[in-house]
Amino acid sequence: MDVLLDFSNKVALITGAASGFGEALAYALSERGARLVLADYNAEGLQQTVSQIEGKGGEVVSLVGDVSEEAHAEALVKLAVERFGKLDIAVNNAGIAPTLGPMVQLDAKTLDHQFSVNAKGVALGMKHQMRVMAAQKDGAILNVSSMAGLGGTPMGSSYGAAKHAVIGLTKTAAVEVGSMNVRVNAICPFFTATPMVDNPHLNPNGDLEEVNRNLARGCPMKRIARVEEIVNVMVMMLSPGNTYMNGIAVPVDGGMAAM
Repeated sequence: MDVLLDFSNKVALITGAASGFGEALAYALSERGARLVLADYNAEGLQQTVSQIEGKGGEVVSLVGDVSEEAHAEALVKLAVERFGKLDIAVNNAGIAPTLGPMVQLDAKTLDHQFSVNAKGVALGMKHQMRVMAAQKDGAILNVSSMAGLGGTPMGSSYGAAKHAVIGLTKTAAVEVGSMNVRVNAICPFFTATPMVDNPHLNPNGDLEEVNRNLARGCPMKRIARVEEIVNVMVMMLSPGNTYMNGIAVPVDGGMAAM
């Protein structure tokens, strides 16, 4: 297999693996030889992902839990090391969507929840992931931010703020552990056809096609992304052949950043 796609014997930890990017990335890395440590708060969905991978001969362990709890973040890394002896890759993907509304109606509970999962979950995850990778003098971390982390997010201020924080955490970590051969980057997708986008807050009338057209209206490519289009970039960013990309936030956005 080409070195750019060969993840043989790599150990990859992925949060939010029950659906969306996390689920698809788990399949993609397993197919390329990686051994997986998967997590999600959705026990049923996580087990479905695990069963699919095991059914194809992949090696995988899983842990149900809340990424905003440090004990869970620590347990995931411990599970990787105890089961597979190391941790090569960590993808902090788990996230939640907010209830949409103007900033003047923002409430403290929504803000706290967004930062707890979308930002604190990443920070605590990296804390324990970086310790192991720094000791190994090798590793790659990918944090899932958003185009909302690169610009304004009208009607989604709490989400945008948390995703901006993810990019700040990514850049800080990249500087701190770069000399230890640990790379830390972020990916910033545009709206993508995941369960997070197909939710009642964005789709109250059940007309998914209309919602997607509205979401894509300002995009040069005039459509939202497909999950595999984002995951393909995630694979490239994590590739064993990609050894000098560090501390950047990559927009995958159909041209939005060009406007």
